[in-house]
Amino acid sequence: MRRMYDAGLKAKVALEAIKGKKTIAIERLWRTVKYEEVYLHDYESIKEAKEQLNTYLEFYNEKRFHSSLNRKTPAEIYFGRKI
Repeated sequence: MRRMYDAGLKAKVALEAIKGKKTIAIERLWRTVKYEEVYLHDYESIKEAKEQLNTYLEFYNEKRFHSSLNRKTPAEIYFGRKI
């Protein structure tokens, strides 16, 4: 019984570490979006904000180089080629 408890505890700790890494990545993305797009524009409507954010996210994923990805775009990493 103790071994099952220990295995469950290790799995829970590993899962929490994975969740933490995902949270950090999402927080970094949101910070970048805010500083490079949201704070620089005064959107007239929700529709305009959605359109501009979609445009920015396309740029972010397909054209913006990332130092953490060895100067590649997320699309290059995910799809293995330029889009």
